[in-house]
Amino acid sequence: MNTEIEYTRLSGISGPLIFVEGVRGVGLGEIVEIRDASGAVRMGQTLEVDEQRAVVQVFEGTSGLAMQGLRVAFVGKALEIPVDRDMLGRVFDGLGRPIDGSPQVISDRMMNVNGLPVNPWSREYPRDFIQTGISAIDGMNTLIRGQKLPIFSGSGMPHNLIAAQIARQARILTAEEEFIVIFAAMGVKFDVAQFFIDSLQESGVLTHSALFLSLADAPSIERLVTPRVALTLAEYLAFEEGMHVLVILTDMTNYCEALRELSSSRGEIPSRKGYPGYLYSDLAAIYERAGRLKGHKGSITQMPILTMPSDDISHPVPDLTGYITEGQIVLDRELFNKGIYPPIAGLPSLSRLMKDGIGVGRTRNDHAQVAAQLFASYAKVKRIRALAAIVGEEELSDVDKIYLKFGAAFEEQFLSQDNEENRSIEQTLDIGWRMLSILPRDELYRITKEEIQRYYMPERGVK
Repeated sequence: MNTEIEYTRLSGISGPLIFVEGVRGVGLGEIVEIRDASGAVRMGQTLEVDEQRAVVQVFEGTSGLAMQGLRVAFVGKALEIPVDRDMLGRVFDGLGRPIDGSPQVISDRMMNVNGLPVNPWSREYPRDFIQTGISAIDGMNTLIRGQKLPIFSGSGMPHNLIAAQIARQARILTAEEEFIVIFAAMGVKFDVAQFFIDSLQESGVLTHSALFLSLADAPSIERLVTPRVALTLAEYLAFEEGMHVLVILTDMTNYCEALRELSSSRGEIPSRKGYPGYLYSDLAAIYERAGRLKGHKGSITQMPILTMPSDDISHPVPDLTGYITEGQIVLDRELFNKGIYPPIAGLPSLSRLMKDGIGVGRTRNDHAQVAAQLFASYAKVKRIRALAAIVGEEELSDVDKIYLKFGAAFEEQFLSQDNEENRSIEQTLDIGWRMLSILPRDELYRITKEEIQRYYMPERGVK
């Protein structure tokens, strides 16, 4: 413990915070060592500093701490973790400490968990298709290397199952560099954490993955550090080791709840739903640690996962996330209740960078047109279903009835697949054409005549 200056004057303990009086020469974000009367040491971080006082958040929480006999020392630097490619195949807690029974990684390379500022000019535009093996994503909401594409879910829906499937199956078709997965889970139960470990281990993916797990019984303040620790390793592997890194963050709603708890403990004026006014900038500080840099082979692609309270997409967490990221994949409660997996909504979902990562040389020349036609046709299905609920299906036109047939087949065959099924992009597009072949030719107004002549086969449609 740093014993040059120890502070013993505390003005209070509130939630995960302690308030230290009479500090000098302390910096924002500086790491703190707190020793209690028994000699046990806990780590913390400086949140706020003025001329007389420092506010410190304690990573392990303040439970059991008493102001009497407490000694605080500021170590003079921000939180750093050792980084090395040997961290692949390992499981860590939310602070980067091993929990897999193996020893701490020894490395002479230490990195600040808050990341380094990146000049926007040095960024490269995200391109290159990432195949997840899930048709609803690859075909209609394509994930692009260097993109930030969140998954919006709801309570009880299979977002963890989808996340594990993506972690197992994701790969870049056009790149030779190594592709790895960094998985960070915040506030998850033990059985959920074990599911992720078992899923990656059984598939052999764990050897080129690293997991950071902040369990539900860990202090909530740890959740604020977990995504930053995971992204620090991702930055090292991407920009110093030249790897392509997919970072999956779940559940960002738990992260925001911890941020709200911290803000309340500090006595800050709340904003929407009690969240702090700086929620947007705090989330941006995490999401913007993704992308590609000029002169570097590696890249970081992010898939944050968040659960929407009451399935409310206008809730502050999904709302602000949507402003920062390049689209969203939305899980649909109606599809979930029908037993469709993955229950990815066809219309609210969107990948804003999809157009730049598909087509000739990346996926297939007809990809963009097939996706556009599937979107348009499924949107018409939704309108016809609403009409049928009012006037009855027997009052619909013959074409409308064909659309209902298309809608049922689209949900059961294109959207739905087994959680172990890994479809290639060619298989996904072929299934898309089989769905479109249910419709009359003159209804395919978003596809060229040449493509219709080549791929449209009405005998392939569902009878």
